[in-house]
Amino acid sequence: MPQPAESGAAAPASPAASGMNAQANTDVLMITYNRPHYTRLALQALMERSDAAMRIWLWHNGDDAETLEVLNGYRDDLHAFHHSRENVGLREPTNWLFANATGNYLGKVDDDCIVPVDWGRKLRAAHESEPRFGVLGCWRFQPEDFVPELAQRKIQTFGRGQQLLVNLWVEGSGYLMKRACVDRLGALRRGVSFTNYCIQIGRLGWINGWVYPFIHQEHMDDPRSPNSALHTDADLNQFLPLSARRTGVTRLDQWLEQLRASALAAQTAPIDPGYWSPLRRRMRRVLARGRASLAR
Repeated sequence: MPQPAESGAAAPASPAASGMNAQANTDVLMITYNRPHYTRLALQALMERSDAAMRIWLWHNGDDAETLEVLNGYRDDLHAFHHSRENVGLREPTNWLFANATGNYLGKVDDDCIVPVDWGRKLRAAHESEPRFGVLGCWRFQPEDFVPELAQRKIQTFGRGQQLLVNLWVEGSGYLMKRACVDRLGALRRGVSFTNYCIQIGRLGWINGWVYPFIHQEHMDDPRSPNSALHTDADLNQFLPLSARRTGVTRLDQWLEQLRASALAAQTAPIDPGYWSPLRRRMRRVLARGRASLAR
């Protein structure tokens, strides 16, 4: 197994060295930081619910001792491990996977998500049913967030009867994408979110979305989830999710509203790739600023 590196990218182990199936065609990354309770549950589920086709890559940011202790219990079962003493975020670890993995499918599972049994096999089977599929994801929202009369407009049936809630993007956890997408687009560039990367994939002609009926993963940063550590405003600010930090959320009710809004956007956002062209997005921002100015 590769040893932890303090900087740069650790080289992946060969399938023989890692004890994984040499025919594995799916490489899955988990990025961990400083939440040992979440990491223990998320990593245990990922390891136990991975099949012989999967290789698990793990990148750890920071030096949180308790989280490192959790990771040490799984080191021998990982395909590759990298330790960055600095918290470098998500882009560099994701590009580490993109540059070094050799599987036909690439994916990521966040350290705040618990994947269900057979998630990988189901996503691969969906991919294999339709060559046009690009990025397919597990659904991480609550049942109450699903609005059938809205979502039904975007649920489509493809080859072999596979259904998909089509959208230009999926969340950055519990997904599998075809390697061909990365071969075409390359690494995640600075300033480009995974959402925008998915939109670029969609604008190149691939179809993205969530397999339907949904493959549910538990999002522990949703206060409504049974394993969530977020029960008060103080909890939220102590363990502030990255997307909450980006939007300036500081209260639990604001965070819940953002989660609900994300679910609603997934079910209502236009699926016409042209709608998401850079020019049209800039025009919408200009118009929105104009409307806000007039309202003031």
